Parts: sequence; structure tokens; C-alpha cells
Amino acid sequence: MPRVYEKVKAALPTPKIVHIIGTNGKGTTGRFLADALFSIGYSTGHYTSPHILEFNERIYMDGKNASDSELQEAHQELQEILRKDYATSLSYFEYTTLLAMLVFRKCDYVVMEAGLGGEHDATAVFPKTLTLVTPIAYDHEAFLGSNIKEIATTKLNAVQKSAILGVQKYEEVYRAAERLAAEKLLNIYRVDEILDESDRKIRDEVAKRYSLAPYLIQNLSLSIAALKFLGLDYSAENFSCEQLFGRLTKIAKNITIDVGHNVLAAQSIADALKGEKVVLVYNSYRDKNYQEILKVLKPILLHVEIIAINDQRAASIEDIKTVLTNIGVKYKQFKAIKSEFNYLVFGSFSVVETFLREYYE
Repeated sequence: MPRVYEKVKAALPTPKIVHIIGTNGKGTTGRFLADALFSIGYSTGHYTSPHILEFNERIYMDGKNASDSELQEAHQELQEILRKDYATSLSYFEYTTLLAMLVFRKCDYVVMEAGLGGEHDATAVFPKTLTLVTPIAYDHEAFLGSNIKEIATTKLNAVQKSAILGVQKYEEVYRAAERLAAEKLLNIYRVDEILDESDRKIRDEVAKRYSLAPYLIQNLSLSIAALKFLGLDYSAENFSCEQLFGRLTKIAKNITIDVGHNVLAAQSIADALKGEKVVLVYNSYRDKNYQEILKVLKPILLHVEIIAINDQRAASIEDIKTVLTNIGVKYKQFKAIKSEFNYLVFGSFSVVETFLREYYE
């Protein structure tokens, strides 16, 4: 991506870019910020990944997903810019990242979410006005590092000038940020250093209006801190709180879906649903710590219903059953929704996608 970007950057637009890195909460933080910027009066793009049902979900501009015609026009333009010698060397995500930038050609701001990393992510090549850092935790260890210090350092190496850290679970993240700030002369702030009493009052007003879960309030705080850093005036009315679909989203009275797939996401959901009891519709990728995830969710579970997913990354269903047996949670195969239970569909984008396709069919 850096090699190709150097060849084609003159043909790409240059909006102000807010880069979002971290493990959890990137999507909702980005959507809070993008919708607020648009409400204030700026044309704003939001690049996020992956999608659930339609590719268009990844490229969101001025309050709606990109249309098929907008994507097709950008695709044709990108093919001309790249020519055959560049186009074939890019990965799916790298190509999509460049495609998004062309869709966003008229935007004042672009909120750009990193994929799984930071330093080596395709989104890291662009000049950035600000970087936002959502909570960093264990995930994708094979790519990012075996401990929080390594993971945090890999992600934080994407910071170019200034960054704001959301509230972090691990102290090592703060220490890694302080070290990098000193080494590279970066301006790295904690979210609480940016927000004042009036900012917190607006945050609390929005949170109360939309009954936001605790982790969503943290994401909202980080988006507000970005507006403050950018020197923009805002009010509670600029936040519509139309969260990204699939982030603790109620699709029916008794069905909540969430595309989270790691321990930190599970803990956020357990906190948000504390005191409730749900049937968990679940599956997992084999590289996820599903034993710890299921232990974290156990206090809110009636039982688990395992849904089959057609994904080569899927964990062995027998292994999931063994974990559930060991931690004392009853399970069965998912077949249908029953009106007498409340359901949580969780485990990965593939789990939610599979469930939704069956549900709507």
C-alpha cells in the first residue's frame, strides 16, 4: 500500500482525515463523529469495515451509505489511476481503501477506521489531522503482538502528529503512548484532558436521551473530544446517535445483535445487559479466545444456541461444546427464534450475517 500510494497520491483528494485505531469501538466512535460533523455543516465520509450484508456499508457519506452508482464511478476512475501494473498488487482491503477516498472526493472531513492494525494498516498511509485511539486489548495477536505493550505499540505507531486516547483498560497502553510521544515528538492526550464540564454535560444529555450503554458513552466522549480538538462548535443536537448497524442493535423486541468477537467486546455487552437473561446465538472464529468470551458472558445467559457459519475461519463446533460443558452452560443447535426468550446474537460479523439472512428469509 505505501508503494502504490506514493505512485497515485497526486490523483487522490486531500480532505482532513481523522484516523481511528484501537481494538473495540472504532465503528461507533467514527459514526458518532461523522454524523456530528455532517450535522454541523461539513461534508463528511466515514470508512469502516467489514460490512454485514452489503459492501456499501463500508463507505458512508453525508448520512447514508454510498450508492451502487457512486461505487461504480469510483471503481472506473480508480482502474484508470492504478493501471494494470498497480491494481493487481493490492489486497481487497487496500483497493477498497483507495476506492473510498475517491467516493469521498468532495468531502471536507473523512473519518477513517483502521482495519485490524495501525502502523501497517492500509489506512495509515494518508496524511492525518488527528488520530483517535479506542480501547486497545488482545486481538489478532498473530499479526499485532503477543502482549498489550506490543499490540499498543503497533497500533500507536500509526499516529503522525496528534492523538487522543479513549479510556483504556490496560495501563501499558498509556505507557506505550507516553514513550512514543517522547520519542517522536507527538502530541498525545487523554480524553479527560480534552473534555471540560460543558462537554461532559452535553455528553450526558445525549447519553440520557438515547439510553446509551456505558461503552457507547465512552465512544461518544472520544468523538466529542475530537470536535473539541478540531476547534468546532457543537451541541447535543448534532448527535443523532444512529449507531452503526450491528453494534448492540435491537432488530426486534426480543432480538439484539452485536458483531463483537473478542473478550473486551463481551465484557462491554455483559456490563450493558447486566441483570438481564438472554439466549446467546453464538459461534466463533477459531483464533478467538471463545473460552474466556463465554465465561465473561455466562452471568447473563439462559443457555447458548450454536449457529453454523460457512466460514473457513470458524472454530470447531465440538470445541465450543466442550468449553460450554466445562463452564456449566447448557447448549443446543440454533433452529428458530421463540417469542418467550430474549436473544443476543454475537460472535463475529459472520455470525450476525448468517443469522440475519436466515431471519429475514
